Amino acid sequence: MHSIAFLPDPLPLDPFAVFAEWFGEAAARRTQPNPDAMVVATVDADGRPSARVVLCKHLVASPGYVVFFTNYQSRKGHALSAIPRAAAVFHWDGLSRQVRIEGPVVRSPAEESDAYFSTRAVASRLGAWASRQSEPLNSRAALADQVASAAMRFGVEPGAMAGNVPRPPHWGGFRLWPDAMELWAEGPGRVHDRARWTRALKPANEFGYTCGPWTGTRLNP
Repeated sequence: MHSIAFLPDPLPLDPFAVFAEWFGEAAARRTQPNPDAMVVATVDADGRPSARVVLCKHLVASPGYVVFFTNYQSRKGHALSAIPRAAAVFHWDGLSRQVRIEGPVVRSPAEESDAYFSTRAVASRLGAWASRQSEPLNSRAALADQVASAAMRFGVEPGAMAGNVPRPPHWGGFRLWPDAMELWAEGPGRVHDRARWTRALKPANEFGYTCGPWTGTRLNP
């Protein structure tokens, strides 16, 4: 069992340092199968919210953003093109901790997406070409045919461990730059420890922001 660890008092000036520490501890302890899992919520152009679990593949504590990868033509991809903001939640129930972030989203540079895509298993790379993510599918067999067609396109044998499968142009990373972050630690009797920070972001280029200082305050649980 882990011991209860509340947030420092006074609160740290930069919550990303605590976030990164918690993320690292969750990964090291392996108290749950996917410590990098986060729920990402978006809003479609018609105002309909949707949420799904994705994997956080990069956490960059300074200047402060997280990266996930997906099909740009998926529902979340279209939503982020229309309204480029998202909210995300990390919940590590094995550590009794939670992190919530909100902020603008931009696409990753192509080289960042290429670098990560090259680390994926060949089957996963073929899947990125084969799956028309979020679109209707007639059957599982039809999906298998799409995968087989992708394998044939790149000359890869079924089950191969290696092969030259480049990144599809419709697949890549998103960077979520939080302008708000909330850290939560479970407390006895449901008297939890909870704090929220905000900061101003000024666009620096197409991939990121110049970040102002964080301002934090404790919240009632």
